[in-house]
Amino acid sequence: MDLALLRTFVTVHRAGSFTRAAALLGLSQPAVTSQIRTLERQLGRPLFLRQPRGVTPTTIGDELAHKAAPHLDALVEITETGLDDDSAVRTLHLAGPPEFIAERALPALTELTGEDGRGFALRASFGTAEETVAGLAAGHHDLAIGTARPRGLLFTATPLCDEEHVLVAAPRHAEPSDAGDGRRPGAPELAGVPVIEVHETLPFVSRYWASVFDCRPTAPGTVIVPDLRAVLACAVAGAGLAVLPRYLCASALERGEVVALHEPVVPPLRTYFLVVRSGTLALPHIARAHDWLLRAAADWS
Repeated sequence: MDLALLRTFVTVHRAGSFTRAAALLGLSQPAVTSQIRTLERQLGRPLFLRQPRGVTPTTIGDELAHKAAPHLDALVEITETGLDDDSAVRTLHLAGPPEFIAERALPALTELTGEDGRGFALRASFGTAEETVAGLAAGHHDLAIGTARPRGLLFTATPLCDEEHVLVAAPRHAEPSDAGDGRRPGAPELAGVPVIEVHETLPFVSRYWASVFDCRPTAPGTVIVPDLRAVLACAVAGAGLAVLPRYLCASALERGEVVALHEPVVPPLRTYFLVVRSGTLALPHIARAHDWLLRAAADWS
């Protein structure tokens, strides 16, 4: 079987589209279509179902991708690094949410770069969960960190750590409620406090309100900025309330720049996953980074 056909097939499987695969491969769409049809004729089975937008793999297509992709990735690894393992410096392409990558993953992984010639070069990319998984599938990333476990046989996901969410604001927003009993404000009292969020849909605040208060937030977002570090800065400045990972706001809480508006018995949690393309943990630099992050996460709180 022609390896070029398999490479095109795996790229289409990961991209979910002949058009996107053609762009990744530097080929025309008719050329990609022709190669897939040739492979289907050789196998005597359809590999994809054509949809109005892209393609979906058949059962045979998923099985072939699961078997072939790791070996093709290993061949690419050999061609990119050469045969001399002692002198080759591999590059690890990491992707995930900017705050977690910056505050957690990169400080841990930089300990492995340039270590007695056994380390690796490191490249990081930021993106949404959808963008990160799509980039991993297309081969742009080696290792992704996300808050959802991708479906299908193409990926292998391992729980990394849990992230506790805290409702915070500047101290002036934490005055006792009107009831005069010294309690911190609850959902009704917080209705008039401006909200700082990463998106208009208020993903963090809505999840917190549903989990802790069993209702939806009523206040719209006053400040929307797509980076939790900027959200924290706005909260410190007094712009309103925010829901943040505890690891990100722990120092600000200790300094009194923000306070926790509520301390639920069971705080909302979100799980992070380490995600790779199935089979790529056989590649030493990916396996080493994967294991190192798992060990580092044991000390994260």
